[in-house]
Amino acid sequence: MTWFLARLLLIALALLVGAAVGWWAGREFATPLVAELMGAGTAVGLFALFDSLRAHRLMEWLRGSQQEAAPRDRGFWGEIGYRVERALRQREQALARERLWLEQFLSAIEASPNGVLMLDDNDQIQWCNRVAADHFSLDPQRDLQQRITNLVRAPSFVAYLQAGEYQEPLMLTIGARGRGSLSVVVRGYGDGRKLILSVDVTERERADAMRRDFVANVSHEIRTPLTVLAGFIETMDNLPLTEPERRRVLSLMQQQTQRMQTLVADLLTLAQLEGSPRPAPDRWVPLDNLLQRVRSDATALSTGRHRITVIADTQIELAGVEGELLSAIGNLLSNAVRYTPEGGGIDVHWRELADGSGELCVADTGPGIAREHLPRLTERFYRVDGSRSRESGGTGLGLSIVKHVVQRHGGELQIESEVGKGSRFKLQFPAARVRTRQLEQAQPAEQA
Repeated sequence: MTWFLARLLLIALALLVGAAVGWWAGREFATPLVAELMGAGTAVGLFALFDSLRAHRLMEWLRGSQQEAAPRDRGFWGEIGYRVERALRQREQALARERLWLEQFLSAIEASPNGVLMLDDNDQIQWCNRVAADHFSLDPQRDLQQRITNLVRAPSFVAYLQAGEYQEPLMLTIGARGRGSLSVVVRGYGDGRKLILSVDVTERERADAMRRDFVANVSHEIRTPLTVLAGFIETMDNLPLTEPERRRVLSLMQQQTQRMQTLVADLLTLAQLEGSPRPAPDRWVPLDNLLQRVRSDATALSTGRHRITVIADTQIELAGVEGELLSAIGNLLSNAVRYTPEGGGIDVHWRELADGSGELCVADTGPGIAREHLPRLTERFYRVDGSRSRESGGTGLGLSIVKHVVQRHGGELQIESEVGKGSRFKLQFPAARVRTRQLEQAQPAEQA
């Protein structure tokens, strides 16, 4: 500001001196040449004065925020101001585009189901999405610029990060009581920076474990009757048997064969249930017909050892596949017969719920099931008492079939049991798959 005022003062002084000299010269030497020279000097001074004013306005605009338009002056300074302003606006637009692209990129990473964590060359956290924060128990804002090894102190993770060998992923245990599994991959980029990718593989590990257990259980279940059959065949081939002994051996062989056939049938049923689409909601099956059939099968299996009560007068129809529904109800009733001691009671009844849904309950007076076993009862081959289940003829797949059937029909299997007080298995069906039979539909069936 000082230099600009000094320049204006000098220009003004020059103009005054020029005017005075011109006036004096005009009086003493009244010649045209001198007058022209004095006029030209005055014009040059005025031009310099206005040029300095334009330069001053441009400098003031450059010293500011440049949010307003540049001074719209003519000439050299006006052109400079316009071009500087255009370059600034172009740069601002480019920065805005880059900022928008970065926000969209980070939003895409934020939406990823995997964890993403960025470290600088000192292993300090530069950025992480919410999934990574959840995996490593971090705060996405508070923990920025913190060293990752000060926050994630698992020895295996610290050693893996410091070793620098990232060809194979690291498996970490996470969650309460170490019930979760995390796969961690580290990749280097830039100048010593690191990108950490994390994937929750808990469900995958659980599924792999269940698959391994399933294969082992199937192998065990099939190997046992095959060993018995092989022993009986060798006995019949090498030893002279009397007719009663031969009939007994053949009877035992038939039992083991039947056991394998039942196991294979249950496995095929499960495979079919898992690979088939959901049953159509417009194919209605009379529940009373199903109850009459399972009552006959249960009575034959019980051979008079239990009090079986099945109320087959519900006038209810269920939307679904008749064979699947029959299999689910039949499995529950046959389990009740197998595990209820002689003289015990088994009760099957239907109950309509307030929201229009319905519930079929199979209750028994058996020994009951301890609470810790209830969550695992529907797992394949899971047995509370393995030896007793095999003696009763069960395959360990019945409740798995029941669960798959009721879930495919949009319902739910609920199990209530207490040791010494029996068990209750409830098939709950949604209102969309339950309806009451019309009277005009029921009458012809009764007359027949």
